[in-house]
Amino acid sequence: MKILITGGHFTPAVSLITALHKKYKNSISITFVGRKYQSESEKTLSLEYKEMTKRNIQFIHLETGRLTRIFNAKTITSLVHIPLGFFNAFQIIQRERPDFIFSFGGYIALPIVFWAYCFRIPIFTHEQTIHPGLANRIIGKLAKKIFVAFEESKHYFDHDKVTVVGNLVRDSVLKVIKKPFLIVKDRPVLYITGGSLGSHSINLHIFSLLPKLLKKYIIIHQIGDTKEYEDYEKAAHLKKTLTPSLKKYYYPRKHFLETEIGYIYSVTDLVIGRAGANTFFELLVLQKPALFIPLPWAAYDEQHKHAEIFEKYGAGELFHQSDSAKHLFDRVEKMINTLDYYKKNFILLQHLYRKNAADLILKEITIRN
Repeated sequence: MKILITGGHFTPAVSLITALHKKYKNSISITFVGRKYQSESEKTLSLEYKEMTKRNIQFIHLETGRLTRIFNAKTITSLVHIPLGFFNAFQIIQRERPDFIFSFGGYIALPIVFWAYCFRIPIFTHEQTIHPGLANRIIGKLAKKIFVAFEESKHYFDHDKVTVVGNLVRDSVLKVIKKPFLIVKDRPVLYITGGSLGSHSINLHIFSLLPKLLKKYIIIHQIGDTKEYEDYEKAAHLKKTLTPSLKKYYYPRKHFLETEIGYIYSVTDLVIGRAGANTFFELLVLQKPALFIPLPWAAYDEQHKHAEIFEKYGAGELFHQSDSAKHLFDRVEKMINTLDYYKKNFILLQHLYRKNAADLILKEITIRN
């Protein structure tokens, strides 16, 4: 059986691939279509490309464009690339001819799904967020079956095709596989992350607070590798300027591999970062309190809605990146001092998590394909 997986949500794709290999062993062939580079201008290899090639999974780079809500010079370039993306996707589908397509949404997946539909190849899709974007709603119209993470997402799709399965959480967050460094916990650990690409806005806040934070906390800082801002280089320089007593508590990294993230979560007391669906569900499973800093221009304010759920049930708090660094520090202090309060409230969120998302999806694919 030949399976093509595509889409912008890479983390749940890894979970599905793991489940597919476990169930079908060597009787399947998987191809992943995605972004080889974090951005076409910088040509920095993406995390999805690194992870897939490490697993010996065929990776096909799809260069395409997207519609954005912000109009600038990059928007024009992106619009020009949309027809190119559909042409490239046509060639991929015609060449690969998979038995079925599994989409994890977004502008990368749309041209692939369009041609799969034209070639009458069965399409399955999973929506991670609470409010699907335009591309995912179009994909839903072409798909044979739609899986959603949130109950609220059902209303955006054809009810006859929708099943609520929750989100696919990667197994690697649940166990320690590899330790990228050894943390000696003599103080609380903060894990600061802007997602696989990093967040310049979050990084700037942390840079301004770094000496102050390090006097009380161990900082694991996932920075990203965007060349435009050179934030990782700034972090490395800042670390050199720290006194030896503070330097030993700062761990800046561009990103963490699948084999490393379980250890990072295992030692973390408080997570500070974006509120994407994958982070939301991973922290829900691990019962890790979060200080969410939603991406302000996320489609339909989805990250803000995710963060509000944690805040509503008392498992986390919400911080706006436009607020002051001092306000951020005060919020961290408050949460660390009352960490048990946030931890105990995770019991109120358990209705949102389904442990067998991958099994439910594979059952539907097996029955209907």
